[in-house]
Amino acid sequence: MAKGEQYEKKVESWLLPVLEEHGFELVDVEYVREVGVWYLRAYIDKDGGITVDDCETISRKLGEWLDEEDFISDSYILEVSSPGLGRPLKKEKDFVRSMGKDVEVRLYKPLNKQKEYRGALKSYDADTVTITLEDGGDLPLAKSDIALIRLAFDF
Repeated sequence: MAKGEQYEKKVESWLLPVLEEHGFELVDVEYVREVGVWYLRAYIDKDGGITVDDCETISRKLGEWLDEEDFISDSYILEVSSPGLGRPLKKEKDFVRSMGKDVEVRLYKPLNKQKEYRGALKSYDADTVTITLEDGGDLPLAKSDIALIRLAFDF
């Protein structure tokens, strides 16, 4: 397991009971490098949505714990936020919650000369996601080919 994955798992296991105590849900934890800077991000949610105060509360608790444990050797920026409108579907509960809803799918490489698809989430399993396209046809996609899948939103 890569260093970043170890950090994510350790943070996730500490965060879960803390978030449960507050009635929050852990959407995701990621440790990523962007433009030469490391970020440790925790995405949290709750019914009715997360507030700035909610993020601040969890950020303080998490920051104190991270300072005490000091297991991340790199310099990094800690962020705690809502997953927002562009929330990716990653875990089974994300797929369950999104059944029948419109999703946007981006592929790593083109399929039928197209890398982006939009349709209603029809089904999923460990290896495949199937969406129903606007024309009514079903499009099965291998999860390994999907770079990003998230709820579609219109402005």
